[in-house]
Amino acid sequence: MAEAEGISSATPTEETNDAGNLMDFLDEPFPDVGTYEDFHTIDWLREKSRDTDRHRKITSKSKESIWEFIKSLLDAWSGWLVMLLIGLLSGTLAGVIDLAVDWMTDLKEGVCLSALWYSHEQCCWTSNETTFADRDKCPQWQKWAELMTGYTEGAGVYLLNYFLYVLWALFFSFLAVSLVRVFAPYACGSGIPEIKTILSGFIIRGYLGKWTLLIKTVTLVLAVSSGLSLGKEGPLVHVACCCGNLFCSLFSKYSKNEGKRREVLSAAAAAGVSVAFGAPIGGVLFSLEEVSYYFPLKTLWRSFFAALVAAFTLRSINPFGNNRLVLFYVEYHTPWYMAELVPFILLGVFGGLWGTLFIRCNIAWCRRRKTTLLGKYPVLEVIVVTGITAVLAFPNPYTRRSTSELISELFNDCGSLESSQLCDYINNPNMSRPVDDIPDRPAGPGVYSALWQLTLALVFKIVITIFTFGMKIPSGLFIPSMAVGAIAGRIVGIAVEQMAYHHHDWIIFKNWCRPGADCVTPGLYAMVGAAACLGGVTRMTVSLVVIMFELTGGLEYIVPLMAAAVTSKWVADAFGKEGIYEAHIQLNGYPYLDQDEFTHRTLATDVMRPRRNEPPLALLTQDSTTVEDVETLIKDTDYNGFPVVVSHESERLIGFVQRRDLILAIKSARQKQDGVVSNSVVHFTEDAPQIPASNPQPLKLRRILNLSPFTVTDHTPMETVVDIFRKLGLRQCLVTRSGRLLGIITKKDVLRHMAQMMNQDPESIMFN
Repeated sequence: MAEAEGISSATPTEETNDAGNLMDFLDEPFPDVGTYEDFHTIDWLREKSRDTDRHRKITSKSKESIWEFIKSLLDAWSGWLVMLLIGLLSGTLAGVIDLAVDWMTDLKEGVCLSALWYSHEQCCWTSNETTFADRDKCPQWQKWAELMTGYTEGAGVYLLNYFLYVLWALFFSFLAVSLVRVFAPYACGSGIPEIKTILSGFIIRGYLGKWTLLIKTVTLVLAVSSGLSLGKEGPLVHVACCCGNLFCSLFSKYSKNEGKRREVLSAAAAAGVSVAFGAPIGGVLFSLEEVSYYFPLKTLWRSFFAALVAAFTLRSINPFGNNRLVLFYVEYHTPWYMAELVPFILLGVFGGLWGTLFIRCNIAWCRRRKTTLLGKYPVLEVIVVTGITAVLAFPNPYTRRSTSELISELFNDCGSLESSQLCDYINNPNMSRPVDDIPDRPAGPGVYSALWQLTLALVFKIVITIFTFGMKIPSGLFIPSMAVGAIAGRIVGIAVEQMAYHHHDWIIFKNWCRPGADCVTPGLYAMVGAAACLGGVTRMTVSLVVIMFELTGGLEYIVPLMAAAVTSKWVADAFGKEGIYEAHIQLNGYPYLDQDEFTHRTLATDVMRPRRNEPPLALLTQDSTTVEDVETLIKDTDYNGFPVVVSHESERLIGFVQRRDLILAIKSARQKQDGVVSNSVVHFTEDAPQIPASNPQPLKLRRILNLSPFTVTDHTPMETVVDIFRKLGLRQCLVTRSGRLLGIITKKDVLRHMAQMMNQDPESIMFN
C-alpha cells in the first residue's frame, strides 16, 4: 500500500568488465546509490552537490547537439510543468471535496427530491417556489422525518430528525476511520507536523503516496461531513503535497534527488493553503513561515505560480456558487476606530490563552491516548467522540450546521436583507437610509437568544476540539480554531455595539459614535477573534494576517488583524514557545530542529560519540579492510555511516561513507564480478597498489566515498554546531583535532542534547 518516497528507479547499466579493470567496477552508477532508508534523514549538502553535478553535465552536453539542447530546455522547464500539474490537480480535488462536503453535510438533515446530488442550497436555487425571506425553504427539499411521516412539526418529528442526524454522523465517521485504518494509516490527522518534518529532510515512505492521497481525499469528505469539530484546510496541505510527490516521480530530476523533491513539496504546501482558504499569497507565505525548512528564491516564484494555478482552478469550479474562492467572503462598509483597538487586543489575549490551553490539553490527551488502552481502539474512540458531538450539537442551531457556514454567518455584516437571528435588531420605522449604511440599533430578542446559544457553542467547541484533534481520521485545526475565535469575537462585537448605542455620551464613544451612526461592525470583531485564536494555536503571524484579509477582502482591516495576531503570539509564547504542530512533532519524536536559539554553553566534545566508557568509534581504513570485515561491521552495528581513516594507528580522516551505499555496492559487486570474494581488500584510495596475482582482486569504492565530510573541532561551541545543523541541513558532523578523528555528532545527538538542556526526556527522539 505504501509507496517509497525516495527510491530512485534507474535501471542497472549492463557492463562486461574483464579482470583487468575489476577495480573500476564502481566508476559507473548502479541502482539506488545515494538513496536513504525509511525513517532516516537526508544529507542536504550531498543532495545539493549531486544536483549541481547533474546540472553541470546537462549544460556541457547541451552544446553537443540540437537534441541535447532541447533536452536541457525540457529539464529547465520541468519544474514549471510540475507546478502547473500540482496546481491543476490540487485545485480540482479541493473543488470536488468542497462540493461533496456540502452535499453530505446536508444529507444528515434531509434530501433533495428533484436531484439527489443537490445540497440544500442548490436544491432551493432551482426551485420556483422559493421566496427571498424563506430562501432555505422549498418543497423540493424535505427533511427525513417529513419524507417518512409526512409531518413537518411536533416532538416525534424533531426526535426522528435528531436520531437520523446522529445516525448519519456515526455512519460517516465509522466509514472514515475504517478506510484510514485498513488502507492508509498515514491518512489520519492534519498532516502538517509530518509535512514540516519531511521538508526538514526526514524520510517517511508512503506518507505522500498514491494510496494516502486517495484515502485522505475520500475520508476528509466523510470526516468533515460527520459534523466533528475539525476542518479540511490542514489536510488539504497534505493532499497537495501528495499531488506534488506524485508528479515528482514522473521526472528523474526530482525522483532521484530528495533535496529537489522538497523544493517541489514546499510549493505544493503553498498550493494546498491557496485552495484551502482561497488565499494564494497567504499560501506562499504560509509555506515560507510555517512549513518549509529550505526555501530559496526559485522556490518562492514556483510556489507563487502553483498557488496561482490552484486558485484559478478552484475559481473555475466555483464550488460555493458565489464566484468567490471561499465560503465566507464579506465586505464591511464601516471603518474601524482607534478606540476599538482595545477590544481587538483583548481578543488577541483571549486567542493566546485559548491557544495555550488547547495545546496543553490536547497534547496531554494525545499522550494519554498513546500510553493507555485508548490507543488500541481508535475506531471506538472516533465513534464515541462522534456520538457525543452529534448528540450535543443538534439542539443548538449554531453547532448543528457545518463550521464553515457558522463562521460565514458570524463574519457577516447585518444588512437590511439578512434573515439571521444575529441580525434581529429593533428597527426605527422612520429610518430612510441607503441599504449599506444602517445605523446601530438596539438588539432584539433574537440577538439575545443567539448570544446564549453562541456562548454554549463556544464552550462546546473549546472542549470537544481538544478531544477531536489527533484521532485516527483526517482532522484539520484551522476551522475549529477560527470558529472559537469568531464566536468569542461576535459576542464581544455585539456587546461593544450595544454599549456604543446605549451609552453614546460616554467619553470613549463621544468622538466617533454619534446617535444614528453606523459605528461598530460585530462581524469585524468575529474576524479579528478568528485570527487571534488561529494565531494562538499555530503561532502564525504574517501569513495569518494575509490569509485573513484575502479571505474577507478587507484590506483596510489589516491593522486590527496585525494587533490581534501579535498580541495572541506574545501571550501564547509567554506560556510556551511551541505551536500545536511543533508540539505534535515533539510528541511523535520526529527529528526536527526548530529555529529557537540555543543559548547553553556546551562544546562539541560534550555531545560527540563515543563518550567515556563507550566502545571506540566504528571505522573503516582506506586500504586495509576486507569485504568480510566491512560486512561484519555492517551486521554488528546499526550506524548510518562510517568514517574512513588512513589507518587505525593514525586515525587521520579521509572521508565518510554511507551504510546503505556500502551494502548496495558490495551486493552489486558480488553479483556482477567473479573476482570479488570475502577476503578482497576494499580500497578507498585513488590508485590501489600492485598486488600479486595469487591475491583476490581488490574492490575500489572511492566513488561512494564522501571526500569532504563536514568537520568541526572538539572545542567548537554547541551553539555554532546547532546553527550549522539547522542552516546546512546536516545529517552528521565529524569531530577532529589536528586532522585526527575524535568522534561523530549526528542530528539525533543534537536533538537529544537540546532535550536534555531543556530538562526533557532525551529518549523522546525516537527516529534516526
